[in-house]
Amino acid sequence: MRVVIGEDQVLFREGLRRVLIDAHFEVVAEAGDADDLVRKVDAHRPDIVVTDVRMPPGYADDGLRAACIIRQRHPGIAVLVLSQYVATRPALDLIAESAEGVGYLLKDRVRDLDQFVDAVRRVAAGGSALDPEIVSRLLGRPRRALDELTAREREVLGCMAEGHSNHGIATILVVTDDAVEKHVGSILRKLDIRGGADRNRRVTAVLVFLRDQAAHSG
Repeated sequence: MRVVIGEDQVLFREGLRRVLIDAHFEVVAEAGDADDLVRKVDAHRPDIVVTDVRMPPGYADDGLRAACIIRQRHPGIAVLVLSQYVATRPALDLIAESAEGVGYLLKDRVRDLDQFVDAVRRVAAGGSALDPEIVSRLLGRPRRALDELTAREREVLGCMAEGHSNHGIATILVVTDDAVEKHVGSILRKLDIRGGADRNRRVTAVLVFLRDQAAHSG
């Protein structure tokens, strides 16, 4: 898979490049500021972009805004954003239309390179990867519709938001695949999410609580 990296800190950018190359990704370009990141993505059309949130020229959320521009221009290009802080609204902005092919991870919590590489692959393949801390913040103040979910169903929904498959959720929660399938079905019914492909219904379930919680946190 072809990757473009957006990171202004040279040492961290070099570390990302080496990790990705060792995992057999092809790093086709690197950018040190948000404007250059957009230009290089336009030119190279990679499978996935891995970028920091804080980048020049503004050193605020320039990297995130660049990621949103990239998603608007190239919906088929996956984006994995790395940040040093929990910010629910930027996560919402990034997945405004769809959580497919989107990741939002906290730098300080990326301590296992294998898990990081797995997240990159999952996002590049059209899945999602949201840091558990972000998910827990969102699930900590459930909206009224989410109040109908049981504690276990909220755990399952949290795992769904992190991009895990039913089998992956079963492994994490130490339950059977059938149990997870029943929980997912119950979540979709309680949130009144009907029709469409199962994958799209799962994404919609994640968007339901992300949108609501971003509104409450704002």
